[in-house]
Amino acid sequence: MTTTTEVDLAALPPVIDLATAAAVLGVGRTAAYELVRTDRWPTPVIRVGKLIRVPTAPLLILLGLAPALPPAEGA
Repeated sequence: MTTTTEVDLAALPPVIDLATAAAVLGVGRTAAYELVRTDRWPTPVIRVGKLIRVPTAPLLILLGLAPALPPAEGA
């Protein structure tokens, strides 16, 4: 079994595929797709056609490994 370290997480690109995000959270691939399908995935997702991508920053925030993002102006 491969474990993900904080160093590995820091090296992630700004956007990752859902399978990688699921692995980071310790969730199975099928369960991850089901969570996205039912709008229960815990971070924002980006849908591009059939592709589902997950921004890395909110994922790291969820894990407590990145500072929270400031609120958007005008929000």
